[in-house]
Amino acid sequence: MRAVVIEKPGSLSVQDVPEPVPGPADVVVDVGACGICGTDLHIADGEFPPSPYPLVPGHEFAGTVSAVGDSVTTGIAVGDRVAVDPSLFCGHCRQCRRGRGNLCENWGATGDTVDGAFAERVAVPASTCYPLPEQLSFAEGALVEPVSCAVHGVRRLGVEAGERILVLGAGTMGLIMLQLLVAGGARVSVVDRVAEKLPMAERFGAVAVATSVDELPRRAFDAAVDVTGAPPAIEDAVRSLDRGGRIEIFGVAAEDAVVRLSPFRIYNDEITVVGSMAVLHSYGAALELVADHQVDVASLVSHTFGLADFPHALDLVRTGQTVKAQIAPAAGATP
Repeated sequence: MRAVVIEKPGSLSVQDVPEPVPGPADVVVDVGACGICGTDLHIADGEFPPSPYPLVPGHEFAGTVSAVGDSVTTGIAVGDRVAVDPSLFCGHCRQCRRGRGNLCENWGATGDTVDGAFAERVAVPASTCYPLPEQLSFAEGALVEPVSCAVHGVRRLGVEAGERILVLGAGTMGLIMLQLLVAGGARVSVVDRVAEKLPMAERFGAVAVATSVDELPRRAFDAAVDVTGAPPAIEDAVRSLDRGGRIEIFGVAAEDAVVRLSPFRIYNDEITVVGSMAVLHSYGAALELVADHQVDVASLVSHTFGLADFPHALDLVRTGQTVKAQIAPAAGATP
C-alpha cells in the first residue's frame, strides 16, 4: 500500500510499505480522511522528541474497518465507520494510575510514536475506535481528535461564564477553542497575523479580532490561550493578562523554545501558567459535540489532497495558507 514516510527529520516521501496486519486486539482501518496538524510539522522537522524514525505520521483520522483481530470483543465489525482516538496509554505507570494517561510515562500515539494514518490503511487498537454517526463525513470524523484536545484544554483552563478570554491563533485549533469558549459564555478576542483568517473568527462569535494584541480595544484579559507555540505570541499573551489572570500553553513549541516572563509579575499579580497536553477522557465528549453540531468542524476544512500531494500540502500548512488541510487517499486536491 502507499503511505507517507518520514525517513528522518527533513526527509519524507510517499512510498510503498507493507500492508498492516491486525494484532489480536487490533483492527485495520481504511483511512477516509486524515488531518494535517501542527504537530506533524514538528515531527517532520525533528522537533517532537517522542517520535522515532522512520515513521508514517497522521493522528487525526476516520475511516472504515476492513479487518478485525481474533481477540477483539468490542463488537466492532468489518464495514463499520469509525473515528479513532490516537492515544496509546500504557495503563500501569504512576500517571496512568492517577488518571492522567496523557502524561503516561510510556506515552504513545498513533501517528506520533507508531505508524499512523497518512496511508491507505492503518492498524489500531480496537479499544480506540468510536462508531462514527451516519450524519458525519470522514472529514468531520477526522476533526474529532482536534476537538477532543480543545475540550481537554478548556477543562484545564477552568473557564467561567462572562470571562474575557484572548485566543492567540485563528487556525483550526484556535477556531475550535473559540467555539467551545463562546459556548461556555466567555467573551473571546482573537489575534492572528493572517488577516484573512479573522472573518471566520468573527463568524464563530469573537467579540474582537486583530492582527496583533496591540490593536485590540481591550488588553486586560482574565485568561489567554496560545495555540501557536510561538514564544513572541506567548509573551504577548502574558502581557495582556489582568491581575490574577491565567495563561494556557496549548500550541506545540519546539522543545528548546524559551519565553521571557517576569517572575515578579507572576508572584505579584498571581498569574497562573497552565499546560494542556493532547487528549484526556475527552474524545467521547468531543464526538458528541461534533455529532450534535455544537462545534462546526465542516467549515474548517479548506483543502483536501490525495496521498501523492502530501509534501505540497505540508508546505501550504507550514506557510499558513490553509485552515485545515486533510489527506484522503483516494481524493484529488481542492484549491
